[in-house]
Amino acid sequence: MACDLTREHALRARGFLLVAGVDEAGRGPLAGPVVAAAVILPADFALDGLTDSKKVPAARREKIFTVLATHPGVAWAACLATVEEIDRHNILRATHLAMARAVRALPAPPDHALVDGLPVRGLPVPHSALVGGDALSLSIAAASIMAKVTRDRLMVALDAEYPQYGFARHKGYGVRQHLEALRHHGPCPVHRRSFAPVGQAEAAFQAAS
Repeated sequence: MACDLTREHALRARGFLLVAGVDEAGRGPLAGPVVAAAVILPADFALDGLTDSKKVPAARREKIFTVLATHPGVAWAACLATVEEIDRHNILRATHLAMARAVRALPAPPDHALVDGLPVRGLPVPHSALVGGDALSLSIAAASIMAKVTRDRLMVALDAEYPQYGFARHKGYGVRQHLEALRHHGPCPVHRRSFAPVGQAEAAFQAAS
């Protein structure tokens, strides 16, 4: 199926004039915040190559991000939930917090939201959940790009603070290089200690110290 504005148009026909797409980036990594974005596109919006961020090369994501961020008809916001919130609640609840914050941060509250995945607890507006929505809805695809690029930039900044982990390269995911760094250095303040690989690495590091 095409990634387009079919679902947005259907909602507008029902009277929901401002429709936001909502998506997140960073549920799976072992370090860093989870970031969510909300995007409201113009009714006639079109952009070649806009689809699920996981299917878009990094350089192209950056270009799409710039187009969306500077387009006068696009409204968007990106917000995060911290590592502390992830460890205090759990990653699902923290993701929902970030999504709710992104919706609230939009310049005008949407009448309805299209959310990638499953229903979101605590979202401040009515919403429809679409499994695989980032490949179906342009609004969700746009949100996926904004969330992914925002989070990647945060991880590059964290790499400057904690260069021993290689965050700029793997963005906090549990690749071999990251796991080896964890075992050698132990976790840093931006690691998610509630995630099993981090906890295991911390225990091994302390035992070896």
